[in-house]
Parts: sequence; structure tokens; C-alpha cells
Amino acid sequence: DTQLGVLGGLSFALLYCTCAVPVAVWADRGRRVTIVTGALALWSAFTALCGAAGNFVQLFLCRVGVGVGEAGAVAPSYSLIADYFPPHQRARALSIFHLGLPVGSALGLLLGGYVAAYWGWRAAFLVAGACGLMFAPVLWFTISEPVRGSFDSRRAASGGKAGFRDVIGHVSTRPSFWLISFAGGTGGVMLYGYGFWLPAFFQRSHGLSLTETSQLVAGIVFVSGVAGNLLGGWLGDKLGALRKGAYAYVPAVGALIALPLTSLGLFEQDLWIAVPLLLAPQACAMPATSPIGAALQHLGPSTMRATIVALYMFIFNLTGLGIGTILLGSISDMFTGMFGDEALRYALLCTGCILYPVSALLYFLAGQRLQRRRRDHRPRRPRARPPSHPA
Repeated sequence: DTQLGVLGGLSFALLYCTCAVPVAVWADRGRRVTIVTGALALWSAFTALCGAAGNFVQLFLCRVGVGVGEAGAVAPSYSLIADYFPPHQRARALSIFHLGLPVGSALGLLLGGYVAAYWGWRAAFLVAGACGLMFAPVLWFTISEPVRGSFDSRRAASGGKAGFRDVIGHVSTRPSFWLISFAGGTGGVMLYGYGFWLPAFFQRSHGLSLTETSQLVAGIVFVSGVAGNLLGGWLGDKLGALRKGAYAYVPAVGALIALPLTSLGLFEQDLWIAVPLLLAPQACAMPATSPIGAALQHLGPSTMRATIVALYMFIFNLTGLGIGTILLGSISDMFTGMFGDEALRYALLCTGCILYPVSALLYFLAGQRLQRRRRDHRPRRPRARPPSHPA
């Protein structure tokens, strides 16, 4: 389980996190559509190469290559969306963008499970990589590069190019950025960790086959991801227009709801009751992505947006993806002597009981900071001058 955790998270996050920042600095200055297209082609090629790996080290290195490719996707895409949509629509726009995660994951689990069952796991990697390589030219020819800072004020849009040091200096004075980042990273341990280990949990604790597991988990990922993303985007725009702190309060509430439902679902023996209970926590975790993405776009001008997102993704993925899968795998191995095949169930429970409340607290504190920052930047009405008297 520890080795699986390394392959599932650390190998991907290792260079994903470190490469995302310089690529984002490039995206704040260069053509973002070109960067995203190249990233898609690169990670798809390395995905296909995973199917040719002959041992653990080769598979690890191919997964590192996938992370390098995907490092060029998220931050430039956020920056593009911010120039396509005005601030009051960005959370919903990002929620549509984030549908790629549950839809793609569900298709990967469902089709990958069937391909692996009939033609082997190597064929599943080759098919997934080929699909991405075919889509790269479609992206290149159909997406146009928008004007940078289209919806910014004239002053913000004409601020010139920002360097990495400028961005670091900018976010260092904004506690809301760091609270959001570490709240997302803590919640990401649960989001990525549960997503990675849920198939193994159903196979070990409920005795499902590979194809049954792929069907069931694909349904959970699809329904929870689509519902959670769309709900989060709608709530983010609706409540964020009234209170900027709502961008962080929405995922805080989601984390608090997820804890009891996860605990009940892990110990429910009836599969058809356990599935809805485990589906709900995943749906509660997904609303964090779109409101937080919109909040990050408000923390800096257009010349810094991609780099700000990349810094957030660095913390989020290094904590959530890099640590989440391997942490749960290590705890599962540690519990095996006491619980046997049920060790994974208790590993999922222990991490959830600790990390969901911590994530909710950090999001709540971030919401207070966002709200306070809005009040501090609200234009003040000029004082009325006393009437002048004739000499």
C-alpha cells in the first residue's frame, strides 16, 4: 500500500508542484493556449509510456513525466478563464472547467476498468494516452487567446509584467492566500486520498470484482463531482457577490458535513446504503475548487494570476496529492497487523476525523480575512464640507 501511495501521489506531485510555478510565470507573459496544448500532449505521451514500464522505478519515472506535463495545465487555464468571464461569473465558469475532473476520472475508471479486465492494465494506459494525444490539435485550433486583463480596471490591466519576486511579495502580505492554500491542502489529503483508495476499499471490504468496482466508483466520482462542482460554482457566485468571505465559507461547511457522512459510510455493511453515504462527502469536497479558484483571481492583477494559482496549487498538491495517498497507504500498512483486510477502512476513518475539522477551521479563518479585506478596500465617502461663510 505504501508503494501504491507513492505511485498514486508522490511520483506525480514531485515535479508537478515544482514545475507549475515557472510554467505559470511563463503563462503570465506568454501565449497561454500554446502552453496548455503542449502540456496536454506531454502528459498524454507519458501516460501511454506508463503502459510500457517494466518495473516499479520505470513506472515511477513515467508518473513523474505525467506530473511535469500536467504542471502546464491548471494555472494557465485559470488565467484564460479570468479573461473570458467577468468576476461575478468566474466561480460558475470554473465549475464548468472543473467538470473535466469528475467526467474524465469517471470515464477513466469505467473504460480503464473494462480495458484492464479484458486486455490488461498496460492497454488501459495506452488507450488513455492516445485519447489525449488526439485531443491536443483540437485544443490548438479551437481555443483563441483572449486579451489579458479584459475585465480588469484600466490601472490593473496596464500594470506591466510581474516577475516571480513581485508575486511572492504580493501574496506575502495577504494572510487569506496562505489560509486558503493550507486549508485546500488539508482538504486535498482527503479528496485525493479517498479518491485513490476508494476502489481498493470496495474490493477489500465489500468483495467487489475489478469491473464491479470500476462501475461503482465511476458512478460515485461522476455524480459527486458534477453535483459538487456545479453547486459550488453557483453558491460561490451567489453568496460571494454579497460577502467575499463566502468563497471560503462554502468549502468550510462542506468539510463539516463530510465528516459524519464519511464515518457512517465506511462502517455501513449494506453496499447500497454505503455508496450514497460515501458519495456525499466527495460531493461536499468538490465545491471548494470553484469558489476558491474565483477567490484567487481576486487576490491579484491579471499579470500575476497564473503565478498566484500555481503557488496555491504547489501547496495544495504537495500536501494533498503528494502526502495524501502515501499517508493513507502507510497508515493502512501500519494497521494491517491489528485489522487485517479492514486496515484501510480504519486508515480512512482516522485521517477523516482529524483533517476535515482542521480544513474547515482554516477555511473559516480565510473567509474572515477575505471579508475584512473587502471592508478595508471599500471606497469611503468623502466628508461633507461645512458651508462657507462670506467674508
